[in-house]
Amino acid sequence: MKLIKLIDEYLEMSICVTLMIILSVVLAIQVFFRYVMGDSLSWSEETARYMFVWLVYIGIAYGCKVMRHIKIDAGLFLFPKKIRKHIVIVGDVIFFIFAMFIVYFAWSLVMKQVKIGQLSPATEIPMWIVYSAPLVGFTLTTIRQLQTIIYRVKHLHDEEKEAEIDLENL
Repeated sequence: MKLIKLIDEYLEMSICVTLMIILSVVLAIQVFFRYVMGDSLSWSEETARYMFVWLVYIGIAYGCKVMRHIKIDAGLFLFPKKIRKHIVIVGDVIFFIFAMFIVYFAWSLVMKQVKIGQLSPATEIPMWIVYSAPLVGFTLTTIRQLQTIIYRVKHLHDEEKEAEIDLENL
């Protein structure tokens, strides 16, 4: 149970921090080689690009976990206070459906890449690994979004004062 709790609490953040550290080191090595050694590495820019792609997609899931994904607050405040919590849940459900849609199409894209067997030009890693970023990121996003929806539904009838605090923290 402790392992599951650790994964639930720190998975996306740990992956993002690790990717950011490796990305920074790779770019620092590239800068060193280019400006100090007078020669550049053929693999560093490609590796940094692919790591950044993975960082973005895992970051989307992290944003959902902490309930901080992109939304338009001004639109929410057009509704009466009594139904704002319901509107937030509707928005979460729409985003959940969108995430499942992305997972479905990302899966087919990854399977095509596996069949093709394409390799990246500089590092020669299989491109299906790169194309798996949306699949993995949005799979985590669907899980996190489902957790968010369940949390919001459970707290739907909390006191109005607490609800306003929750809406401010969106």
